[in-house]
Amino acid sequence: MGRVPIIKIGDTLIATVQEDLHDRDALDLQADVSQALERTGARGVLLDLTVVEIIDSFLGRTIADIARLVRLLGARTVVVGIQPSVAITLVELGLELRGVPAALNVEQGLGLLRRLNGREARNERRRLV
Repeated sequence: MGRVPIIKIGDTLIATVQEDLHDRDALDLQADVSQALERTGARGVLLDLTVVEIIDSFLGRTIADIARLVRLLGARTVVVGIQPSVAITLVELGLELRGVPAALNVEQGLGLLRRLNGREARNERRRLV
């Protein structure tokens, strides 16, 4: 597989997985997302996993790691498009994407990111007053 394309729309990076991720691909995605955040200063990352049909414990942990990394870089992550079979596998493996909001599709995910970042901005303004 090649790289996962990452595009910037407004203050959001959208990473759309094109086919099932293998371990090396997941690690490359983690590095690419962090570099794109550093380069663009985006406030949100939308990780589209719609085409992912197979997930293992390594990939599940890597997705959670990406979300933690994004948070450390001052942005938020929303995962979209998790198929029911993938969700079941994550539960069976005991992997929680704790603190990683999810949405059904890209449109809902973008709306969720806007709400999360808007709430965060309001809280920051209150702290400054």
